[in-house]
Amino acid sequence: MTPTPEDWTAPVRDRLSARLERNVGHPLALALSGGGDSIALLHVAADWARENGRGLLALTVDHGLSPDSAGWTAFAEQAARDAGADWRGLTWTGSKPTRGLPAAARRARHGLIADAAREVGARVILFAHTADDIAEGEVMREEGSTLGRLREWAPSPAWPEGRGVMLLRPMLDAGRVEVRDWLAGQGAEWIDDPANEDPTYARSRARTSLLPLGEGGAQRRMRVDRRSGEAAPEQPTLTLERKDDGSAAVRSSPLPMGEGSFEIDRGVTARALAAALVCAGGGDRPPRGDRLAALLTRLNAGEAFTATLCGARIEAGVDHVMITREPGELTRRSPPPLPLTPGVEAVWDGRWAVTTDTPGWSVVPAAGRMAALSDADRAVLKALPASARAGEPVLIRNENGAPVLARTTARARSLVEQRLALALDRMTHERDLGAVFDGETLRKPLFST
Repeated sequence: MTPTPEDWTAPVRDRLSARLERNVGHPLALALSGGGDSIALLHVAADWARENGRGLLALTVDHGLSPDSAGWTAFAEQAARDAGADWRGLTWTGSKPTRGLPAAARRARHGLIADAAREVGARVILFAHTADDIAEGEVMREEGSTLGRLREWAPSPAWPEGRGVMLLRPMLDAGRVEVRDWLAGQGAEWIDDPANEDPTYARSRARTSLLPLGEGGAQRRMRVDRRSGEAAPEQPTLTLERKDDGSAAVRSSPLPMGEGSFEIDRGVTARALAAALVCAGGGDRPPRGDRLAALLTRLNAGEAFTATLCGARIEAGVDHVMITREPGELTRRSPPPLPLTPGVEAVWDGRWAVTTDTPGWSVVPAAGRMAALSDADRAVLKALPASARAGEPVLIRNENGAPVLARTTARARSLVEQRLALALDRMTHERDLGAVFDGETLRKPLFST
């Protein structure tokens, strides 16, 4: 029997109910472009929010790339307010690249939306990607694109703007045509961006190539698993084994070795290894597939080696494999001092959130400054793996006095463990994000005991 256009909304509502809190004070955010998919999600999410005691904030980004963008933004605002949602417009300012424009626009959009969501206390942002977006992404990757796969529940790719914020894509089983058929039946209007038909862009070419499959057809739904984003789902193993002496051994997953460092098993999955590398390195770009595969091959072969990838250092010994921030990068290309504004959290090196109450402090790496630290601070560093010490944040004052460890002078918390926990699906519901969002220490950061 042919499904009716309304059928897609019930699973979407079920996914909202499965992932989100009810009757709480912080709002739910929604990325609203004004296109058909996001307008449809706006309608369904607004109804769900009303029924479940939640505020809904729609966020629209004006990229400034079309002469019609101001009108599109105004349309999105009116649609949001008509649906009973709050609305905020965001603007991508500054120069635009001549090459890689879609990727740059995507990064800017995610950063602006994540910043705005955090500002109002939203922990989850809804995105209206559909089964068609999954299929188009697969075509683009087959043609050499490094575009990431879409997952139903995933951390914001914007870093550090999106720290502690998760994305929920509840429409990945819906097809674009059935969504628009439903909208038309509701008497709703939406925007069709002409750029979606421009063959200059890889996504437009992918969309055109998929048309013979049938818009919204089942072929698309079978390409990629909705939850994992993988063609063949790969679930990281996260188990902690207690030894008789009370110490811990980890199997197939990263184990904290002091803040920001991990020990892994050689049988770690590709996804877990990639996440550990990105988090330990503090960046936002996943490793290239070929380099990650080569590293996994060396690990599986039992080889002893030291390598660098994603700004992280992998030290594979006979009985351990450790991942830390690559200290050489902090020596060769030391980041400039990061000035601190009293009472304002600053993110340093993508790995540490630092806050101080007094003026005049800046954050720098411990690399090159460890000898000048106090005996007490050096004792703290000595407890860490040797390769992890250079990547610790220290504070210096304007008058260039002796440096001090950030953790002993300011409120300094490592973001690495919480970020990895989110990346490896250790927090599957909005209520799990409270400690991450509020900067608290996680009760069970990564592992089941």
